[in-house]
Amino acid sequence: MTAALLALALAAGPAPVRVGSKEFTESEILGALATQVLVTGGVPAEHRRALGGTRILWEALRRGDVDVYPDYTGTLAEEILGGAVAPDERALRAALRPLGVGITGSLGFEDTYALAMRRTDAERLGIRRISELVRHRGLRFGFTNEFMDRKDGWPALRARYRLPQRRVRGMAHDLAYAALAAGELDVIDVYSTDAELRRHHLTLLEDDRRAFPPYRAVYVYRLDLDPTALAALRRLEGRIGAPAMIDLNARVLLDRASPEAVAGGFLRAALGLAPEVRVEGRRERILARTREHLALVGTALAGAIAVGVPLGVLAARRRRLGRVVLGVVGLVQTIPSLALLVFMIPLVGIGAGPSIAALFLYGLLPIVRNTHAGLTGIPPELADSARAIGLPPGARLRLVELPLAAPAILAGVKTSAVIAVGTATLGALAGAGGYGQPILAGIRLASIPLILEGAIPAAALALAVEAAFDALEPVLVPRGLRRGPPAPPGGSRART
Repeated sequence: MTAALLALALAAGPAPVRVGSKEFTESEILGALATQVLVTGGVPAEHRRALGGTRILWEALRRGDVDVYPDYTGTLAEEILGGAVAPDERALRAALRPLGVGITGSLGFEDTYALAMRRTDAERLGIRRISELVRHRGLRFGFTNEFMDRKDGWPALRARYRLPQRRVRGMAHDLAYAALAAGELDVIDVYSTDAELRRHHLTLLEDDRRAFPPYRAVYVYRLDLDPTALAALRRLEGRIGAPAMIDLNARVLLDRASPEAVAGGFLRAALGLAPEVRVEGRRERILARTREHLALVGTALAGAIAVGVPLGVLAARRRRLGRVVLGVVGLVQTIPSLALLVFMIPLVGIGAGPSIAALFLYGLLPIVRNTHAGLTGIPPELADSARAIGLPPGARLRLVELPLAAPAILAGVKTSAVIAVGTATLGALAGAGGYGQPILAGIRLASIPLILEGAIPAAALALAVEAAFDALEPVLVPRGLRRGPPAPPGGSRART
């Protein structure tokens, strides 16, 4: 048996190298470049895109959920190593080696943090350096959520320059550009290779007190990465200059090309490679996202039913314990869905796991509460009749109580299912796919069609799920307990 399993594993070939990327355009392009250069080098690889911020990717790498991802020397030095080492490649390699992690050489460009203003405002106020912001307390700042909390972000910047501004908002990177262009913000954080800098005619403020360390782009990888894969990645060292990276970003953000197509074109031009780039059509994308979304919702809902109904029965039969059970599942429901999802990532890794776990926990309350309400709402005379004819407790529950509570239980399951369909869109942040993937991509690219590509199917699926449960009611609910049309005025509803 063991020999057969080994032969099967060898026949299946080596596991693909899992390339991760963060949730912004440049990281996705670099992830696509790594994936394609690996595949053209004969190394199977897959791209797990838009997995969130630095910490999520770092923990995923340490845990073995991904094998390589793009990052920057300043980020590694400050955010990962806490500023304990200088942000140069030799010092970083020495500090990362005991952690089982290595980095390639620089890819050829630096993408540093910077602050930007509308050019007209900067000229009107005479602001050219970050230190000059001190004189303008009323300016409205908007920074990416990660920048707000990073050690090398807003906290370090505020301390270095003694900035007095308090009107600071956290938001998604691409939304900050839109808010700046609309005049709702005055200063935002940017990356020096952002394509939007050209489109919005922005002025970069000089970091005259050197608050930001160097941010040279590298690939971060596990030291157990196959040497052939590492050799393929090293082909990109020094090959991507800053102008080239700005152009690649612009082609995705402004020309609406896919990261895969842009990466393929660069590899053909710069390295003479011929990667096979397969771009999904819209219908194919929607079908794939639908399968992923249904898998997330179905798995989580099945688990919630399997656990929630017994918990509801327990809560109904043991009143004191029941209050504790209802309190706990109610408390879980108060946790923001995004916070619960992120909390699950360190526990179960990235991919479908954290999404299913979060959806399972969110699905418990409607099922437990409705099961409890259905059982405790059974008329006493019916329960007494079941006892009087000598039915044991298990038979009473199976033959009398659960059928009588079936309408309430089914309503709870339906509520749980509809909630899961909507909440599952957040699973894209953890690499679970589903309808959240085009929604997040659409927000990042300011593309209404992409947002609708995820939002409309999600809404349609929620309506379809509700209709499916309505159709199941005649099958699962005893005839005498089904909901019927209201009685006509002055008349009575016929008995069935």
